Amino acid sequence: MEAPLLKTTNLEFEVDGKTILKGITLTIEKGDFLTITGPSGSGKSTLLKIIASMLSPTEGKLCYQNKPVEEYEPTDYRKEVSYCFQTATLFGETVKDNLTFPYDIRNQPFNEKKALSALKSVGLGKEYLTKSVHALSGGEKQRVALIRNILFMPKVLLLDEVTSALDEENQTIIRSLIRNLNQEQGITIVWVTHNTVEIQSSNRIVHLVNGEMEEPK
Repeated sequence: MEAPLLKTTNLEFEVDGKTILKGITLTIEKGDFLTITGPSGSGKSTLLKIIASMLSPTEGKLCYQNKPVEEYEPTDYRKEVSYCFQTATLFGETVKDNLTFPYDIRNQPFNEKKALSALKSVGLGKEYLTKSVHALSGGEKQRVALIRNILFMPKVLLLDEVTSALDEENQTIIRSLIRNLNQEQGITIVWVTHNTVEIQSSNRIVHLVNGEMEEPK
């Protein structure tokens, strides 16, 4: 039997003596579209950041492809398990600065044709490549941040309420792209969201309340 892609075992996380997560044991299989739901403050984003190796659990274990995450080089792990923030964080001066970054960290030459195709996939024309990041709307920034994360197709894409601040048009574009990544490209999706439309796209739901998992569906 093939090992799960990701597995957490009895994860706990505390800050200043306050328990944020307690006893989180979760298996994520290759190709899953897993949605994490729960009220504000229930630990959803914290769990996602632990899976992204942005936070270390106070107790418990996180394994990726049957190997403890701490045994991976952080940069290697993050190339395969990619995290997208709720509020898009862009850097440099232009969209191109952001889309060259995945190539730079892999010591590969920038592929402009691939970048333009990625922009087109989220409804942005070729003129956006040289556009200032400061001239982008919130929805455009989120689209650029997302395609920056997927130019090299990670095995796992972690999404932290990435559509929550967007208008309906931008939400629809991003949802469509993410469904395609899962169904056509086989990327495993773990999505924190409150949105009922997005929840319906998933094949599994995990509900957190006060840092503990209720029965997965």
